Amino acid sequence: MQLAHKIRLDPNNKQITYFKKACGVARFVWNWALENWEKQYKTGKKPNALELKKQFNSIKRKEYPFVLEVTKYASQQPFLQLQEAFGRYFKGLARKPRFKKKKSNKDSFYIGGDQIKVHDNKVRIPKLGWVRMRENLRFNGKILNATVSCKAGKWFISFTIDVVQNPYQPCENQAEVGVDLGIEKLAVLSDGTFFENIKTLNRYEKRLKRLQRQLSRKQKGSNRYKKQVVRIEKLYYRIRNIRSDYLHKITTYLTKNYKTIVIEDLNVKGLLKNHHLAKAISDVGFHELKRQLEYKTQLRGNNLIIVNRWFPSSKICSKCGYVNYNLKLSDRTFKCPNCGLVINRDLNAAINLLNYGRVSSTRTYTPVERGSVDDRSLVLPKKHPLAEAGTQQNLTMVRFE
Repeated sequence: MQLAHKIRLDPNNKQITYFKKACGVARFVWNWALENWEKQYKTGKKPNALELKKQFNSIKRKEYPFVLEVTKYASQQPFLQLQEAFGRYFKGLARKPRFKKKKSNKDSFYIGGDQIKVHDNKVRIPKLGWVRMRENLRFNGKILNATVSCKAGKWFISFTIDVVQNPYQPCENQAEVGVDLGIEKLAVLSDGTFFENIKTLNRYEKRLKRLQRQLSRKQKGSNRYKKQVVRIEKLYYRIRNIRSDYLHKITTYLTKNYKTIVIEDLNVKGLLKNHHLAKAISDVGFHELKRQLEYKTQLRGNNLIIVNRWFPSSKICSKCGYVNYNLKLSDRTFKCPNCGLVINRDLNAAINLLNYGRVSSTRTYTPVERGSVDDRSLVLPKKHPLAEAGTQQNLTMVRFE
């Protein structure tokens, strides 16, 4: 099993200079490889990363001696990364590779596992020496590789480790839960508990606007302009950390307390086309929550069922199975005209997702499975205690201390 662990570094000025050099070499080699790749492609030749790498190695000592001042992987790995990038592009999985700019804040460079050593809270970087880390390496195993990166003026190292034993405890609880994601409540569970939407971006929006307004008054390219850009990057970094921490707490709570988790496969790209809700949807982080659930359920041995996005979970009555096609987005309470059930809209959707999971659990499925709703029996639920009550339910919020 391979796991990653990202740790913040505490480098001095000399070490920061080395990191910037290595990032610059990696960026330069990427641009050189991309330029020659496109030249060969236009002449009708089939480009190959290994051939470009041999060509660069034959001239680097004479024409580009500065690449020898840093680890060899900074000038070797970009060729393999470019080959993978074009592979994804030709398969339609990503956009065409582009040239990298120095002003970009995505500077990073790769180091092979054979050149990495870790002792307590220090890591040995080739041609540099020992660099302090803010914490010790969490997992025990063989270090396959590492990537040093910069974000908002802070330096990080991400280890890829081949662990022998899974460090996460398996989920012993056999409970099942349906999870409905939304904007008003970030997540509502089928047992009546919910997680509030903390609206991270909304909390810092005024400060962000003020900093951006100050940036617009400064001369582009000046030292004050660069310092102001760093201030904005740090605020964005803080917003991202708060959101990510909250999502980690939610997904950890779910995987620790529920063996089977049923969620909806939301079309986030389509939802963002609604310009009235695009900012709020982006601030929630639906895709990140789903991504965390997918890998945490695999580590803990949970069953994650992802329901097809066309399943009308909000429009189905969780008590009798009646489908109310006239339900609007503004209707926050579901009122069934067939059986008279009055229940919170999100809670009703979560119960329907749970019912889908119970029906699909009668067959064998993998830890992460995408379901379909072609069978009409999936919308005829089993009796649920919350739906059986037939009245508006009070939701209980889960608080993280």
